[in-house]
Amino acid sequence: MDPVYRTVIGIARTVFAAQGLKFDVEGAENIPARGGAVIAINHTGYLDFTYAGLPARKHKRYIRFMAKKEVFDNPKSGPIMRSLKHIAVDRAAGAESYRAAVDALSRGELVGVYPEATISRSFEIKEFKSGAARMAIEAGVPVIPVVIWGAQRVWTKGYPKKLGRTKTPISIAVGEPIPPTMSAGDLTAHLRSTMQTMLADVQKNYDHPAGEYWVPARLGGSAPTLEEADKLDAVDLEARMAARDERKRASD
Repeated sequence: MDPVYRTVIGIARTVFAAQGLKFDVEGAENIPARGGAVIAINHTGYLDFTYAGLPARKHKRYIRFMAKKEVFDNPKSGPIMRSLKHIAVDRAAGAESYRAAVDALSRGELVGVYPEATISRSFEIKEFKSGAARMAIEAGVPVIPVVIWGAQRVWTKGYPKKLGRTKTPISIAVGEPIPPTMSAGDLTAHLRSTMQTMLADVQKNYDHPAGEYWVPARLGGSAPTLEEADKLDAVDLEARMAARDERKRASD
């Protein structure tokens, strides 16, 4: 039993209903009824995690998401994140969060991970970090690929959030578990390829108006290409690093 998490899910479902969100979930049976698993999710919007947890409810299970430390440091969101037993990630020192994730997996938990690490501005599948594969191998649990499409229409990087009654369709597909029987590099590459295929399949049944900001360039939208998005991310990273260095100098 997890009364706090159950309450939060109840509130979230009420919000989803008020927004008129239309969910199409496929493959929920691929979430194991028991035992640990890495839930690998593509990242297109700030609310991906609230949607990614829906398939796990088929077996009344909860996902412990890995999220950046700043969310836990926030006086409003921090207590909630800790009560839901999510896992804080310090990007400057990730060993502790990695160990916490492996321990949770070994205890039979579902751990939610974004292998892309950051939101994809192109809405394509970015290059993956190897953490999801490495923790699955160390804990001896499968990786379950999950793709979400439509979340970027609700709230994504660089655009105003749309939290009213938008009646936005959101598609969620859960792939078959991938056993941790490869090297970390091979498992990472296989996971990314699988999720690219899954995303393309989900997109086939989704309406993509030409020129829309949330539609990938490949499908006729105005979103940047993957290469253009990578350049934008590099500029952002450089700015964040400069700001961090400035704060450090100011505190010395």
